[in-house]
Amino acid sequence: MFKVALVHIDEPNPLIPDWVRHQLERQHVDLSFQQCSVSLEVSALAADADVVWVFGGSELITPETLADLKRCRAIIRTGSGTDNIPVDEATERGILVVNTPQATMDPVSDHVIGLMLSVLRWIPRQDRVMRQGGWRSDHLVWNGHLSGSTVGLVGLGHIARRTVQKLSGFDLEFMAYDPHVSASDMTELRVVKSELDDVLRKSDIVSLHTPLTDETYHLIGERELQLMKPKSILINTARGPVVDEQALVRALTEGRIAAAALDVFETKPLTLDSRLRQLENVVLTPHVASESDQVSEDFWRYSVEAVTDMAQGFLPASFVNPQVVDRCGFTSRDS
Repeated sequence: MFKVALVHIDEPNPLIPDWVRHQLERQHVDLSFQQCSVSLEVSALAADADVVWVFGGSELITPETLADLKRCRAIIRTGSGTDNIPVDEATERGILVVNTPQATMDPVSDHVIGLMLSVLRWIPRQDRVMRQGGWRSDHLVWNGHLSGSTVGLVGLGHIARRTVQKLSGFDLEFMAYDPHVSASDMTELRVVKSELDDVLRKSDIVSLHTPLTDETYHLIGERELQLMKPKSILINTARGPVVDEQALVRALTEGRIAAAALDVFETKPLTLDSRLRQLENVVLTPHVASESDQVSEDFWRYSVEAVTDMAQGFLPASFVNPQVVDRCGFTSRDS
């Protein structure tokens, strides 16, 4: 029987929907579940599992843990980010690292567009002035326009693609940096494949959609911010450490870029003394881009689809280390 170990590592303990258990039973999946607080509990639960399913954000799956997972062929991280999974070590062991960005692509893409419009129309600033008894003034109006602007995307996965689709009626140009997506695929999306420096130099709005890895840590730093236009906007709904926060504060304070809209930060929660809280040219939200009335159901649904695919011997819809496809024992439905 195909064995799956569901490891929950956040509070509160989730109630597994009945339909999840029933659907996996129909696929002859043996599901075990435990809320774990230390890595040893993960090792004990998942020692004989074909798939380890991680529900939560703590870093309990370590390189040492992987050595205990003798049968493991895949790790599912419910959600889009896999920075709490040792992807490089899993790749070395031929373990597929699966994620479910489809579950959050609608709420996050909505949030990206909401942040964009909030800055371009300075809606939060106007709201604050009105609540304080104020009225119209020049500093409450953005000195620019959206129509005809260029949006640069750093990363072109599910969320970024959905963002492009939703923005298609705004008369925008799109360019993207993503070494894992071909120029022809981007052309189909009306996106111009570009190098990172070109995206930063030419875009009026730069939106970050890259996972957090060793390569993307502080991907946007002092040098990169210097490349951006003085009237440009930086939006980050990906992972906080992709941006060097201190370099961003300096760029915003010195007027080297016009504004930023941030849902993620280098520390969570954002510290009370952070300069970002004090800057008028920043819109802040508390890491809520993925939240919606449907997200819990979608987390379960897309994770179950991934488990079901693999129980049938097929590759799931989304994974982050294609280098192991020939070693993990799953095949494409198209092959």
